[in-house]
Amino acid sequence: QVQLVESGGGLVQAGGSLRLSCAASGRTFSRYVMGWFRQAPGKERDIVATISGSGGITYYKDSVKGRFTISRDNAKNTVYLQMNSLKPEDTAVYYCAAGDRATIAGMYYWGKGTLVTVSS
Repeated sequence: QVQLVESGGGLVQAGGSLRLSCAASGRTFSRYVMGWFRQAPGKERDIVATISGSGGITYYKDSVKGRFTISRDNAKNTVYLQMNSLKPEDTAVYYCAAGDRATIAGMYYWGKGTLVTVSS
């Protein structure tokens, strides 16, 4: 069992930056593909970025490429999402997840989410 706790969300103006963190419990953190997902009001949950267990392979949703960076520190059991040049359309609840595939269906464990609000 893996427990995930997100932090770092908040209110930011358009063009600003936020860094999300996700702390994981357990001793097998490095085995899992980790991902950040988001769900805006009235919309389905969508993938934002994923990272392989070693950190060597990453994936980004097209709309965040060049603005967001996913990273992980396996020694600290933590995954990060650095978000720069934020836009109002980035407003959503952001979820951290762990699994064995870089898809929503491939994620087994989910955090409770952290709200990111970008004002125009």
